[in-house]
Amino acid sequence: MIKLTVNGQPRDVDVSGDTPLLWVLRDSLGLTGTKFGCGMSLCGACTVHVEGAPTRACITPVESVAGKAITTIEGLSSDRSHPVQKAWMEIDVPQCGYCQSGQIMSAAALLEQNPKPSDADIDAAMSGNICRCGTYPRIRKAIHKAAAIAAGQTGREGG
Repeated sequence: MIKLTVNGQPRDVDVSGDTPLLWVLRDSLGLTGTKFGCGMSLCGACTVHVEGAPTRACITPVESVAGKAITTIEGLSSDRSHPVQKAWMEIDVPQCGYCQSGQIMSAAALLEQNPKPSDADIDAAMSGNICRCGTYPRIRKAIHKAAAIAAGQTGREGG
């Protein structure tokens, strides 16, 4: 039995320690917001936070995160009130939407570390997340908007 803390809740999972965290989240815990993209940590669709750091769940053995705080897209906020989620909806970022949970989790981690990122900061932090629909300009705009929301600003600040 492996003990996890997922979205603030203690969870026990009966899986092999080398099982990728992605499949534990999706199959064992029913948290399907985290997506399978490439399975090789190249696309970012499976991004979750482990102790606040963006982590690719598709290549992370579950035993390596035992006892650590794991946050999935479902745990970012229960009511879509996180500044990144608000900005994503306001800017209407998604097209197909498949990559967006990973994009949002990477953006949230960026803003936690850097509350006022430049375009270059955003591009660097988001470079590991692929959007096949090409919504990159909207993603950047939404990250600036989320920074403004988090700072308590309104209107068109940040983008």
